[in-house]
Amino acid sequence: MRPLRIGVIGSWSGPYAGGGRQFDAGMAVWLADHKQQIAGRPVELLRRDVPGSAPEQARRQAQDLIESERVDLLTGLDFSSNAYAVGTVATQARVPTVIMNAASSGITGRSPFMVRVSFTIPQVTAPLARWALQQGLRDVCTVVADYASGVDAESAFVSGITAGGGRVGAMLRVPLNTLDYSAYMLRLRELKPQAVFFFLPSGQMPAIFLKFWRDRGMADTGIRLLATGDATDDHYLDGIGELAEGLVTSHHYSYAHESPANRRFAGAFETEYGSHLRPGYFAVAAHDALAAIDAALSAPGVRGGKAGAERLVDAFRGLRLDSPRGPVEIDAHTRDVVQSVYIRRVERRDARWINREFECTARVRDAGVA
Repeated sequence: MRPLRIGVIGSWSGPYAGGGRQFDAGMAVWLADHKQQIAGRPVELLRRDVPGSAPEQARRQAQDLIESERVDLLTGLDFSSNAYAVGTVATQARVPTVIMNAASSGITGRSPFMVRVSFTIPQVTAPLARWALQQGLRDVCTVVADYASGVDAESAFVSGITAGGGRVGAMLRVPLNTLDYSAYMLRLRELKPQAVFFFLPSGQMPAIFLKFWRDRGMADTGIRLLATGDATDDHYLDGIGELAEGLVTSHHYSYAHESPANRRFAGAFETEYGSHLRPGYFAVAAHDALAAIDAALSAPGVRGGKAGAERLVDAFRGLRLDSPRGPVEIDAHTRDVVQSVYIRRVERRDARWINREFECTARVRDAGVA
C-alpha cells in the first residue's frame, strides 16, 4: 500500500526549535499508539525547517513538498505569517493543510483547503478579559509583541475590557526578540494600572519579561500580571520557575489537565522521552492533527484515498475528538477549532511547576472572526 506522505513545516533550528521538537514528539506518541499508521496506511513525514517567521521560505518549502515530493497533505506551521504564505500555495495546488499551531484569526478563511486543530489568540484571550472584569480589574494596560498574533491578543483583550466598561490606559507594542524591557517597566510604573496583560511568543521572551518585572520590583506596586498560556508553555515552565509563580493565564491545554485522555498522553510522552521533556500545547496539537487526519481519511467516501481534496477537507468539518486537552471539534463552516479554554495559575506541585486549571469556558470559538 502506498504510504501517506505528509509534509511538515516548522522550526527545528534557531530560537524556536523547541516547537519543532514538540511537533515531533506529539506525532510520535500518536503514531506509536496506532501502529505507525494513519487510516490503515503507513506514514512518511517529510520535515522542512523554517526557523521562526519566514513566510517566503515557508512558501518555497511548501511548493517543493507539493511539486517535488508529491505530498498528500501539509501540516505543522508554527508562525501565522508562514501559514498565510503556505495557504496561498495550498489553495493553488489544492492540497489539504492541517495547522498545528499558527494562531492568528482568519487563517482558515484565506484558504478553503486549510483546517486548524490548534487555537486562535482571540479564542484564548477573550475569556481572560472576562475573568479580569469579574475580579474587578477594570483599569488595565497591555504589552504585546509587535506581530500578527500579538496584535490579535491586544485587540481581543482590549475589546473584552472596554465592552465590559473597563479602561485601557496604554497599549504598548514591543519588537519581536526584545531583550530590554526597562523603558516599558518605567512607563507601566508611571501609569500604575490595576493589571497588565502581556502577550509574547513562547520561548525566551516571556522569561526575559518576567525577570524584568521581578528585578524592577513591579510586583511590589500592586499591579496584577495576566497573560495567555504562551507565556507559561509547559515545555518551558520548569526553566521559568519561580519567575512565573502565581501568574494567571488563559489557554486551551495544560500538562496538568485532569482527564483520562491526558493521563494516557502525558504517561506515554514520559515513557518515550523521560521526565526532562513534557508535552506542551505544540505537542498536543501535533498529536491531535494526526488524530484528525486519521478520522477524516477514515470517513465514508474518503477511505481508500480515492476521494478528491475537497471531499477530504469536507470530512474534517464537524469532526469531534476526545483530545488530551478536552473536547475538540472542527467548526463545519469555518474549519476552525472549537474547544474549552481554561483560566490557570502557575503553582508548584510535587517539585515541578504546573499550570493549574481552576476555571473553564466550554466550546469557545474564535472571538476574532464574526
